[in-house]
Amino acid sequence: MKIALDPTPFHHSHSVLEFPKVAAELGYKYIQLTPHKDVLPFFTHPKADDALVADLKKACAEADVQIASVLPVLRWSSPDENLRQAAVRYWKRAVQIAVDLGVTQMNTEFSGRPEQPEESEAAFYRSMEELIPVFEREGVNVAIDPHPDDFVEEGLAAWRVIRGVNSPNLGFVYVAAHSFHMKDEPADIMEAVGDRLRVVHVADTMNHHASHGLRYITNPPGNPVRVHQHLKIGDGDVDWQEFFGGLAENGFLDRPDSVMVSSVFGENENALEVSRYQLQTMKEYVGGFQ
Repeated sequence: MKIALDPTPFHHSHSVLEFPKVAAELGYKYIQLTPHKDVLPFFTHPKADDALVADLKKACAEADVQIASVLPVLRWSSPDENLRQAAVRYWKRAVQIAVDLGVTQMNTEFSGRPEQPEESEAAFYRSMEELIPVFEREGVNVAIDPHPDDFVEEGLAAWRVIRGVNSPNLGFVYVAAHSFHMKDEPADIMEAVGDRLRVVHVADTMNHHASHGLRYITNPPGNPVRVHQHLKIGDGDVDWQEFFGGLAENGFLDRPDSVMVSSVFGENENALEVSRYQLQTMKEYVGGFQ
């Protein structure tokens, strides 16, 4: 298993070419390349040319840090056909960037709309018809996260959508910070997904269902909002014994290509300390199940 740093907390203070060095100084051997304005911005065409990709690959080699996964977020399930077709084009360039970086694992979101679930699912499958041959030809695996505020948010329902594509190149991302939106028990999701669980994101969150649904209050009542955090381990309500125990049962901890990512965004003012804490704590939990 690869333990990676999501460098999002450092986007405001460092250039993308500095991320490998930052990760190495924090003790990480891997990073996850998440949406960044200079490489793979949210929802729009990738902005990195071949020269920047080569420079990033060189920076990784110099820091002795590898990119474990590449995470684009593009509207490939958009009910708007123009946006969907554009996202497919952007995905093809994103795959090329990953391949040029020597990365075979990508992960993403469904990127549809919850108020148009049927239209979004249809758009997703249309995109898969064009992109699955690209993934299979390039030897790239793509894992998908049922993100809050998407057309599918529940864990097992998301797995059924992924399974329906009928390609071994598609897998599942379990984001611990989304646990209370996924409805199903973590162990049930991990068991159902099996070895198609390719990536997990480690961050804590509060259970928004707690206090009879009054943990968070939005006004006016009934707002169609989704609330969660990406906090360091121990600052929320995630049951970490259950989480890491489920990963052990799944075999995730023992697979050489699985990716565990520190995914804390809510504590940027302490990003250095939090990143070190996350790495140490993840290793301790993993060690307790091996």
